[in-house]
Amino acid sequence: MKYTDISGKNLSELNALLKEKKVLLFTLRQKLKTMQLTNPNEIREAKKDIARINTAISAVK
Repeated sequence: MKYTDISGKNLSELNALLKEKKVLLFTLRQKLKTMQLTNPNEIREAKKDIARINTAISAVK
């Protein structure tokens, strides 16, 4: 996900997307602990997506 993809969304859409990404990060961490995660780089990408969404939220406010 790129910043240009999320910069045009409104605040409620960004909050929903943020919640979805945080749930995804939680499940990825659980899979990592139980040795079910095949690509650990997914955690890094999810964290970066959360940071991008937080940046877009602060830009909207």
